[in-house]
Amino acid sequence: MQHDLPEPVAAYFAADTGDSEAVSRCFTEDAIVTDEGHTYTGRAAIKKWKADASARYQYTSEPFACEREDGKVVVTSRLTGNFPGSPVNLRFFFTLEGDKIASVEIIP
Repeated sequence: MQHDLPEPVAAYFAADTGDSEAVSRCFTEDAIVTDEGHTYTGRAAIKKWKADASARYQYTSEPFACEREDGKVVVTSRLTGNFPGSPVNLRFFFTLEGDKIASVEIIP
């Protein structure tokens, strides 16, 4: 389900199937990801974050809501997989810069 996701955000969720290189290409060079209390800065760190998460857990992510809030694109997605607490709804707070993601904060 796309829910009118902006192109960079749609590309992120499409790539979020274990392809850490494709995920990292959705971001600006100096982008920032905040997830599980950790911050990852730059494409190389983002690629490693996604590769590590994909190695630890198998999951699917199904976005089901998208809204704009304070200049951010806020997507709520249901993650189901082999991780503690599955399934869980997560909120992704994306900041876009042109056709790339400048930052995303992921929170329950």
